[in-house]
Amino acid sequence: MLKQITNKKEMDKITVIGAGNVGATVANVIAHKDLTKDLILLDVKEGVAEGKALDIWQTSSINHFNTRVTGVTNNYLATKGSGIIVITSGIPTKHGMSRDDLIKTNASIVKDVTEKAIKYSPDAIIIVVSNPLDVMTYAAYKASNKPSHKVFGMAGILDTGRYRAFLSSALDVSPTDIHALLLGGHGNTMVPLPRYTSVNGIPVTQLLGKEELDKIVERTKMGGGELVNLMGTSAWYAPGAAAAQMVEAIVDDQNRIFPVCACLNGEYDEKGVYLGVPVRLGRQGIKKIIEIELDKNEKQLIRTSANEVRDVMKVLDDMKIFKD
Repeated sequence: MLKQITNKKEMDKITVIGAGNVGATVANVIAHKDLTKDLILLDVKEGVAEGKALDIWQTSSINHFNTRVTGVTNNYLATKGSGIIVITSGIPTKHGMSRDDLIKTNASIVKDVTEKAIKYSPDAIIIVVSNPLDVMTYAAYKASNKPSHKVFGMAGILDTGRYRAFLSSALDVSPTDIHALLLGGHGNTMVPLPRYTSVNGIPVTQLLGKEELDKIVERTKMGGGELVNLMGTSAWYAPGAAAAQMVEAIVDDQNRIFPVCACLNGEYDEKGVYLGVPVRLGRQGIKKIIEIELDKNEKQLIRTSANEVRDVMKVLDDMKIFKD
């Protein structure tokens, strides 16, 4: 069956840096959605990006897409003119590795790839997927010297995706009917908001008891760890799809309301910290950070989450990786 002709927009070039499981999944979903003419997949390991890109491109006639997928090894010139750069580079936490070691290693990687990428694509919007997510987004922001509305991280869409999936299973309803919002850092300080969660307009608090909701909230907070325990490695299908959804919102100027890791400048009474908040996402990146009404307990949870993220950002600052 031929793909229908639509008025769908596309971008001339998009780059995904890091051809591991997450990066390859991001590239695969972007290609399937035909969001760009040229999609560049870049990695430091010889042949990996080339092989995965070729594999994706060979599905084009089967899955009816026209995006040309090209893999390169450390060739940033090939990324020149990209409108969006998705950064998935970094190493996973290894046994015996401290938090500070992980931050220093991955921040150095994110700094390096960001500086190289923006040399050839100075106007690009940067989406960070590397972990620890909040501080790596901050690292890309410092390395790029770009306005904060053009440098942000993918976390909230993944977290709400997990939250909605768990609620769907508990309620035996379609996950597409569930609308939810999460705030805060990516991890165990995230702030799910059951009172802002609904099932086709019905408040979820009318459909599930507090005890069961609390269990789902806790499972969501530990969602990444659950997958690591099952597979021995971190997830890639959901993170990759979530990042690609952000790319689609930007390319098509959809003005979608998504929770993303954004730099706060007074919103939610926080300043200079990267934190998960709802934003309006479109062609220029973050068009607006949306402030919602929070009760006293929710405000305290946000404050706690922001303070923890700020502490980790200070760890990075103290490493003096970036020039002032």
